[in-house]
Amino acid sequence: MREKVISRAVRLIGLGGAVFSMQVLAQTASEAPMQTVQVTGSRIASPGAESPSPLQVLTSADIAASGATNLQELLMKNPTLGTPTVSRTNSNFSTSSAGVSTVNLRNLDTSRTLVLLNGRRFVSGIPGDSAVDLNVIPTDFIERVELLTGGASATYGSDAVAGVVNIITKRNFSGLILDVQGGQSTKHDDTKKKFSATWGTSNADASSNIMVHFGFSKQGAVYSKDRAASAIDQNSEGDPEDLFRVQRPYYSGYAPQGHFFGDTDDFTYDRNGNIIEWNTNGTNGQAATGFNRSDYRSIAVPTDRYLLATTGTMNLNDNHTVFFEGNYASTRVTTKLEPFALGSDDIYKGSGYVPAETLINGVLRRNPYVPDRLFNDISDNDGDGLRDYVFTRRMSEVGNRGSKANRDTFRLATGLKGTFNLLREWNYETYVAYGQTKESQSSSGQVNVLNFRHALEAFQDTDDVNQNNNRTEIICADPIARALGCVPINLFGFNTITPEALKYVGAPGSLETKVTQKLAGGSINGEIFDLPAGKVGFAAGFEWRGEESDSEADALTQAGLNAGNALPPTYGKFNVKELFAEVRVPVLKDKPFVNELNLSAAARRGKYSTVGYTSSWNVGGEWSPIPDVRVRATRALSTRAPNINELFQPPQQTFPSDIVDPCEDVTITDPSPRAVACRAAPGVLANMQANGGVFTLNQADQQGISGYDRGNPALKEEKGWSTTVGVVWTPRSIAPLKNFVFTLDYFDIKIADAIVLLPRQYTLENCYGGDASLCNLVTRRRTDIAGNSAGSLEYVDSPTNNTGGKATEGVDVTASWAGAVGPGRLNARVAWTWLREGYDTPTPGANRDYWAGEIAQSPKNKASINLAYKWGPIGIAGTTTYIGKAYLDDQFLAQLDLPRNSVGVGSRTYQDFQLTYELRKKFELYFGMDNAFNTKAPPIVTGLPGNTTGAETEAGAYDAIGRRYYLGLRATL
Repeated sequence: MREKVISRAVRLIGLGGAVFSMQVLAQTASEAPMQTVQVTGSRIASPGAESPSPLQVLTSADIAASGATNLQELLMKNPTLGTPTVSRTNSNFSTSSAGVSTVNLRNLDTSRTLVLLNGRRFVSGIPGDSAVDLNVIPTDFIERVELLTGGASATYGSDAVAGVVNIITKRNFSGLILDVQGGQSTKHDDTKKKFSATWGTSNADASSNIMVHFGFSKQGAVYSKDRAASAIDQNSEGDPEDLFRVQRPYYSGYAPQGHFFGDTDDFTYDRNGNIIEWNTNGTNGQAATGFNRSDYRSIAVPTDRYLLATTGTMNLNDNHTVFFEGNYASTRVTTKLEPFALGSDDIYKGSGYVPAETLINGVLRRNPYVPDRLFNDISDNDGDGLRDYVFTRRMSEVGNRGSKANRDTFRLATGLKGTFNLLREWNYETYVAYGQTKESQSSSGQVNVLNFRHALEAFQDTDDVNQNNNRTEIICADPIARALGCVPINLFGFNTITPEALKYVGAPGSLETKVTQKLAGGSINGEIFDLPAGKVGFAAGFEWRGEESDSEADALTQAGLNAGNALPPTYGKFNVKELFAEVRVPVLKDKPFVNELNLSAAARRGKYSTVGYTSSWNVGGEWSPIPDVRVRATRALSTRAPNINELFQPPQQTFPSDIVDPCEDVTITDPSPRAVACRAAPGVLANMQANGGVFTLNQADQQGISGYDRGNPALKEEKGWSTTVGVVWTPRSIAPLKNFVFTLDYFDIKIADAIVLLPRQYTLENCYGGDASLCNLVTRRRTDIAGNSAGSLEYVDSPTNNTGGKATEGVDVTASWAGAVGPGRLNARVAWTWLREGYDTPTPGANRDYWAGEIAQSPKNKASINLAYKWGPIGIAGTTTYIGKAYLDDQFLAQLDLPRNSVGVGSRTYQDFQLTYELRKKFELYFGMDNAFNTKAPPIVTGLPGNTTGAETEAGAYDAIGRRYYLGLRATL
């Protein structure tokens, strides 16, 4: 028998934050049909369902009031969310998945945040990962979003270590809603165009319903050159007295006219083809000869989306209903980077020396493109008997680097749900689902290393070697390369590479990825018997899931022969079978000091094809001493099995930007263990001997560090222990506060056996701090190569393992109220998160790397304030987002002998608002402005940890775009 408790259930959902629609819920609660409900975090549908875990809710009204095109834009304002791993503003340099939008609960990474659609898993948008791309979920089709923070693996399975983001779509809607919107920034970029249509219809008795949504959105690019903070290449001077003092310009040493190195001399060219001295940044009154990369970079990548979503139900009879869900999303993303920075060590691996002459029929023949100044200053440096030189050059003739990605996501779920009687009434649901994400990416701006090498080795064919009666032409030395169309290349000066040579050395790239997810599951829930305090609820079920991922680049990219990142193919799959059960027990009710006391528990047992058996559980309780106060607590063990990339990814090249060499400035006479370990590297010792006894690095050394990340098939699952304790106050007995809700929740999450890539800085510090076993991950240059100093870091590799530990601890506070104020109605909500502690440990027993309060992770204080006032046809809504002060990474500061939390940036406050006006009740005109006061992002420039390349700030956390506005019209027909 169902009880009349919907008003109470709605109130409890509101504990987490249904803000702008709270008054609507309160008004309609008494009129709604009485039914059991189910909240995120539990499989038991029951009267008055209350989550013992912290639960926050964002409603469709919140989404509409934000004007958000993408759900990530709204979620990022919630203080429980950390900096996203991937977004429009931090993925321009991504080799794949650019423009994807992910979420990151508690700063524990997207792989530990489980995103659900209507309580079921959704296919990943990133190959080899579990992260869902929020681009593919249409915002206008969402009824609410429930944020459950804390371990939930017992209820939902792997990946819910930090919590769950459950997206609930609209249901049983009849009619047509049209929404059209346009906008841009005050700099006339970041343009936004959006159109959506949602239609639904039901049969005469409303027993069956179908809904269809179509949406299109187009978000324009924002280029670095169009913002004063990022228009010119810059770099922190690295002065411990003032790390925010910037060297500007700090142009790249890879210039379009080339930079050429002989034995004792180096030089470049001016626009007229004259040889001049090299001067990167225009010091001493000279014109700069370096290259401003910021002229070509992007802050936000342009993203186009076409969305189709549908849901439907059909009653077979009074007890059984068929349902289905369908989603299709087509996303188009374009990235833009500066032309490729090519060094001779990219072409001649190991030495970097380019031969300036060739042995033809026993006679040395000079490459005529090599100028006399260089030819007369070079000798045989690599022992092959040929004079050789070194160069760096920006390949402007090849064109800008960048990619165009077409990403398509498809998902279909269907099942049967209803009730049956077996001694008592039981609810049941069974479902199957299939999802797939495919990405096809084409890229440009790279070069074919093998062809480039042949093109560099050229000579004047005075003896008519190729027998074409032309003794003045310059030809390639290798006869096989000549037969395959080799064209000699001239690097010396601006625009000296001919179109024919470009065609020969150019290497357009491609990347094809596919992620497939298959699901099947079933569950029952109901009440098994009665106790004096109420009915005992029970749920049980099974799930099967298969995941498969394939990522394959073109052959040159796989082999690293396009002078860029080597990206070998990654393929893997796994499946898991799971059983779960849950029970809720009412212990006491209507007793002295006990209005209600309920206990709950859940357990899940799974078998993975990769890691074997896993177990998760949680226990919780709710105690209400009086009707207006509720105390809640949970303790949970969550597990996360490794994803496909973590298990199967072969060595994949990356270029870290925040590495500090622990050997820098070490002297040849320093007796410390670190100095001794540094001098053991032959290149470091040679560097010291050549630089007055001090290990010295240049700009190219700082920009020339690479490394390889790799997976590990021997990984095991990680375990997360979470504890939450909270109090909820709903003073319904106090008339002025009857719509007031206050929550305070403490959270503590600790992860053991965490799956981590060994941090590169940790590897370096410990390699030269006594752990020689880590030195096999470090490769240094033995000699000077292509502008890089002898002994400088060439590769620092990072393997994946189960050695890590993670922890976070803090407090969430929310307060909300809705009621009449003056002639209208006010809705107000405040949410604040205080992050007391957060840290990682790369290996057992290692010192903690604290990240709470750091720029690249999360400040200790984040808050949001939502206010909405409705007066007749006029409405105004505002959101204030506060990001507290934050500090540079403590490991970075330690390299400079600076204490933790000694250097940082101040807080930032962003204000968004929206005005609405109803026209004849069916039409609503709205105007909004984001970052209304044009709050500037803090200057986290290149060279500082947390920098987003191209933005000169942490663009995932702060707004690097500036003030934006939009205008829209919504019609309900």
